Amino acid sequence: MSAHPAPPPEPPAQETVDLAHALFDLARAGRAEQLAAYVDAGAPVDLADPAGNTLLMLAAYHGHPDLVRELARRGADVDRLNDRGQSPLAGAVFKGEDEVVATLLDEGADPDAGVPSARQTAQMFGRSDLVPADPGPAGEPS
Repeated sequence: MSAHPAPPPEPPAQETVDLAHALFDLARAGRAEQLAAYVDAGAPVDLADPAGNTLLMLAAYHGHPDLVRELARRGADVDRLNDRGQSPLAGAVFKGEDEVVATLLDEGADPDAGVPSARQTAQMFGRSDLVPADPGPAGEPS
């Protein structure tokens, strides 16, 4: 018997695509209450656009610490990299979003995730104040 390849998956319905676009727009606009309600109703908290940018990544990059906090508390992966290997924390450092950086660190984001990492990005832009020093092997700053 020869195995038949599985048929390709059906494309999502247009209303599903439209809803996803609306959720990405809410993340960019920082509409925490509205977006949290969608997530609470079952929208995937780590929904990602075609470039791998999650709702949290978009909220972080556009400077919305309250939304970042709400998504993280609902289980969003604070270290999920987009398709370019960038973390939400590195994006917030790049944009100079001090409050978002502090929020992500409070929510457990790894300053060494991604390429370049948030720590490397902070050094490149002379903003080492945004990300704590890397502890050395004995737990002392290097």
